[in-house]
Amino acid sequence: MKKEYLVYKLSDEVKEACKIPREAFTKYGVKRGLRNEDGSGVLVGLTNIGNVIGYDRSEDGKLTPCPGRLYYRGYELDDLVSPLLKEKRFGFEEIAYLLLSGKLPDKEELDAFKELLNDNMALDHRTIVHIIDIEGSNIMNILARCVLEMYTLDPNPDDISRDNLMRQSIELIAKFPTIVAYAYNIYQHSVRGSSLHISHPKENLGIAENFLYMLKHNYTDLDARMLDLLLIIQAEHGGGNNSTFTVRVTSSTRTDTYSSIAAGIGSLKGPLHGGANIKCINMFHHLKENISDWKSIDEIDTYLNRMLHKEAYDKTGLIYGIGHAVYTMSDPRAVELKRLAGELAKEKGRIDEYEFLKLIEQEGVKCVTAFRKSDKPICANLDFYSGFIYEMLGLPQEIYTPIFAMARIVGWTAHRIEELNFEGRRIIRPAYKNILEQKTYVPLDER
Repeated sequence: MKKEYLVYKLSDEVKEACKIPREAFTKYGVKRGLRNEDGSGVLVGLTNIGNVIGYDRSEDGKLTPCPGRLYYRGYELDDLVSPLLKEKRFGFEEIAYLLLSGKLPDKEELDAFKELLNDNMALDHRTIVHIIDIEGSNIMNILARCVLEMYTLDPNPDDISRDNLMRQSIELIAKFPTIVAYAYNIYQHSVRGSSLHISHPKENLGIAENFLYMLKHNYTDLDARMLDLLLIIQAEHGGGNNSTFTVRVTSSTRTDTYSSIAAGIGSLKGPLHGGANIKCINMFHHLKENISDWKSIDEIDTYLNRMLHKEAYDKTGLIYGIGHAVYTMSDPRAVELKRLAGELAKEKGRIDEYEFLKLIEQEGVKCVTAFRKSDKPICANLDFYSGFIYEMLGLPQEIYTPIFAMARIVGWTAHRIEELNFEGRRIIRPAYKNILEQKTYVPLDER
């Protein structure tokens, strides 16, 4: 047999080896995707950090859809975001302090925490050289490799004491924006021939402003505040989201912080998780080009139904950004982002697009509900508006998901610290049932 054909032969053989009938999951009581039959998540852990609520459960166990609610350390998201909007101030560092420590800081504590983060934003020259040496355009992969590189620069990388975990967490939160900004600028230089600018973070700027400064220098105050709020809204989403659960699973083995966080980055990169924002904005571009009257409900519905029937766009049968695993009537993050998108669209002169996007959300929910013939409420999720906001901020698609990682690193590190510090902790090790019949070994010369 020619060796160049062996890959295709193996691939064809494994197609049969991978077959598991859907009914087998029901037969053995397996919760596919760790989801119960009623759509709720299988309870696999306890946490004091984030709380995601998309339905109410009655005493008899029945689920009732409700407006979505998201809590950070017991505080509802809107109660944290609204004062920042009203006072027009930055708040990501304050929320990071809350998620890491469990309490809101006073002014002295917050000022000291901001200073500590700023002190740690600069990269070691060896990390900068590492970024320059990496070939490729995927910033998420570069971010993961840089995180693993940080292990070699850490004087005590394997220490999982609480003090050391907190030190590592603060350094990661501070350095993610710098890594992403540098990686993108180097990518622009090496792939697109742009001039290479590496700007040192400024001492008097917070994370959102410093990121925009290092990325492109030119930004408005509203741009920075919008990015700051985006980071807050994406910072945490409970222990069950895929990337945070990945961090908790790997942390339960007592591996080092950098290996665990790199695994979380790999999870977030996926198009069914953090990469979904790109799917949404690309779909929006397509709809702008293929729907002539952005105010016509009939034309919008007709096209969305064609998408659901796999007759239009990418023919997957999906309307991206509609629906969520937990939220039913509304996703509180999407509610906040919708409000932010409207404010930003006014400044950027893109109100017509914003109104069109709102109609797509409205009609998308209606069309998907009718198509599924289900009375279960669905809603737009976080990704539906986030890509549009990134675009209005002048941010390139290559860093949409890395920005998500810049925010979620706060939640990841908070959950890692909790996983390694609660009483009765054990390695996370669920079971898989093997349903293949046992076989009798056949000697090589008899096969």
